[in-house]
Amino acid sequence: MRKILFALFALTSVAAQAQTWSSDVAQIFYNKCTACHHPGGAAPFSLMTHAEVSPLAAAVYQCVNTGEMPPWPPDNNYQQYQHNRALSGTEKSTIMNWLNNGAPEGNASQTPPPPVYTSNTFLGIGDLQVQIPTYMSKATTHDDYVCFSIPTNLSQNRIIKAVEVVPGNREIVHHCLIYLDPTSIEATDTIGGNCASPSNASTKLVTGYTPGATPMILPSTDPIKLGLDIGPGSSIYFAMHYPMGSYGLFDSTKVILHFYPEGTTNVRQISAGPLLADNSFVLPAGQTTSLSATYPPGSQTIPTNFSVLSVFPHMHLLGKSIKAYAYKPGADTVKFVNIPNWDFMWQDFYFFKFMQKVPTGYKLKSEGSYDNTANNPNNPNSPPQNVSSGFNTTDEMFLTYFHFLPYQPGDETYDLEALISASLEDYPLSDNSSILAYPNPFEAALTLEFPSSLNNSDLIYIYDAQGQLRMKLTPETGTTQLHLGIENQQWRDLPKGVYFVSARIKGRLLSKKLIKF
Repeated sequence: MRKILFALFALTSVAAQAQTWSSDVAQIFYNKCTACHHPGGAAPFSLMTHAEVSPLAAAVYQCVNTGEMPPWPPDNNYQQYQHNRALSGTEKSTIMNWLNNGAPEGNASQTPPPPVYTSNTFLGIGDLQVQIPTYMSKATTHDDYVCFSIPTNLSQNRIIKAVEVVPGNREIVHHCLIYLDPTSIEATDTIGGNCASPSNASTKLVTGYTPGATPMILPSTDPIKLGLDIGPGSSIYFAMHYPMGSYGLFDSTKVILHFYPEGTTNVRQISAGPLLADNSFVLPAGQTTSLSATYPPGSQTIPTNFSVLSVFPHMHLLGKSIKAYAYKPGADTVKFVNIPNWDFMWQDFYFFKFMQKVPTGYKLKSEGSYDNTANNPNNPNSPPQNVSSGFNTTDEMFLTYFHFLPYQPGDETYDLEALISASLEDYPLSDNSSILAYPNPFEAALTLEFPSSLNNSDLIYIYDAQGQLRMKLTPETGTTQLHLGIENQQWRDLPKGVYFVSARIKGRLLSKKLIKF
């Protein structure tokens, strides 16, 4: 028996030790980490290669072990979203075993070819860039809230299909809310440090930036086109938040707008706003407190069917958990988001994989819990103090934003992830001509031609535009071409969209953008 147990232990140890960067770990980092951690990405350092990851092994171990990284607060058992970054149990154990065994690289020539990333912007230069002037934060002992009203100088109406917020200084931009001011009624306010929102109801929220946020990309191809009108005389209104301690540092955040071609029709307008909110609460010192909010108020219910695209819950440092849903007595609950362990540093508009239909007669509700005790390591006050609703980080908030639109039959059946992937064809993502692809764009069959002959040790992968691995291709030794057609079920099932072939051929990395229509 002892010999059997020893043999089993030895086999387990060998299996663990056999895990290497090239064979087991690199692809996990590509799938879950490098969308932010690549050169020019949102993160402050790259994790694309073994040489970049291995010196940070201790920090990676700590972050993965505690669940701090990759950041993904929502409960995936409650609702499903696009761009899910959470590690599976298998992925986490693979990384931990690899680190515990010294983080070996393995055979470098067999490291999977990496995803292809475009630049420090995800979608490119866009049709219109609006940027605030260079501003020096005045946040010393209090946070600095300032607002900028910047004219678009548009001469005609356009329809927005995507918005990307690019912080000028990621270290000090705590958040940025982007509003559309159709008549330029708002004014720039950088004096008092307490401007956190527009002054006029006609100024509407479009999207926002918080650490870890992704661009807002709307489906822009049949069968559903979504957008927002923006016209002549309009301005973009930036509500900027710089945290305490950032005094003297500079920022010049910009927003990049992408428009539908002129004359595009049948675009459905979306709206955004904090439908669930409580702006008049107090959290007593030394206590945990629960809050809730409903919409519509009182005994009213939703008067008409509507579709929900995204949800964005918002709390500050005392927040512990938050949940949002729609309900009707005797009917199924419509689930939006459940964040059981609130993380102030990671907030986002979470876009659903499928739009959520909220029928007539339902109410929206959010529930939140706050810990204003000394046991909360994030409590900004020692000893704890009474905390009220307010704009500063040391105040608190209880908000849930949504993107939504009037419902049309079939909305809940649309695969938003697939539609957005198909829509990416319209954006000027980067290319590399070292691989030939024809026809490109393609509908079914495709031929890839490489600059040198292939062998069975070469690695050829297909990634989508978000950097997710979709296929591994098998090269035919001795040829320079690889043919893909409808006889390949996995290839045939790829939805319309933008993809990248990334290849490691004789140790050389090559890539090519592909468009499936």
